[in-house]
Amino acid sequence: MCAMVATLVGVCACRPQSNAGDSSSPGHVVSVQNKGSDTMVNLALAWAEAYAQVRPEVHIAVTGGGSGTGIAAMINGTVDLANASRRIKDEERAEAQKNGIEPVEHVVAGDAIAVVVHPSNPVNRLTIHQLSDIFSGKVSNWSEVGGENRPIVIISRESNSGTHVFFLEQVVRQGKTDDHTLFSPDTLLMPSSEGISTEVRQNPNAIGYDGLGYVTPDQKVLAVARAAGQPFVLPSAENAKNGTYPIARGLYMYSAGQPSGAIKDYLEWIGGPQGQAVVTQLGFVPLQ
Repeated sequence: MCAMVATLVGVCACRPQSNAGDSSSPGHVVSVQNKGSDTMVNLALAWAEAYAQVRPEVHIAVTGGGSGTGIAAMINGTVDLANASRRIKDEERAEAQKNGIEPVEHVVAGDAIAVVVHPSNPVNRLTIHQLSDIFSGKVSNWSEVGGENRPIVIISRESNSGTHVFFLEQVVRQGKTDDHTLFSPDTLLMPSSEGISTEVRQNPNAIGYDGLGYVTPDQKVLAVARAAGQPFVLPSAENAKNGTYPIARGLYMYSAGQPSGAIKDYLEWIGGPQGQAVVTQLGFVPLQ
């Protein structure tokens, strides 16, 4: 198995799904609770459905709610696997450690975050700096970045979304750890990737961002450059893997300790050929 899909948990006795670490008994039904990232929820559901064909005695229950929600549930010992489209925060790790839990990170796929606009928008490309200025509100009219004289309508995921956090840190703050720039207060916050897609399709002035697997043909995807004078690159699985697209990330599962039993087997399957084939089918970036 790929080392990137590292270890996992058989954790707290307080868990309702305490049989998750035991798959040794013939005919024994095992339940695994999997919660978190809305970006990953379709992928996680597809994994669970495919895995049921391989191991029908293992029931994978998948719910969304956002990366922060999933990690909080892992910290509280109420799920086996927390899905996250961003890395765990230092304060979340510290909270887990106070509960006697050491979160373990498992990279299960990759993703490119596409910047999307209405198809009628004449703008085709932007730098990270220009995106930072737009999403922070410093630039508020499309004419300032080569478009028409129209107000810019900013669309974002809500703050419990891992995609929101990643975009804030890597685009709005341009990867600078000492930068405290925030999204514009006029930003429209959407509870789901589908909400962003709907708003962008309907509003000629809108700009938003979404995981590559959620981009639909009726949105226009912008090419992005790390800085002025550098190449503008469109998001794709290939460009995310080779590092040329600047807004790429890992997708994670977190657990409270090392893996055992059914959970370990499931993670190994996700990192293997069958699990990674599902990643490719859904438009995300496979590990290899």
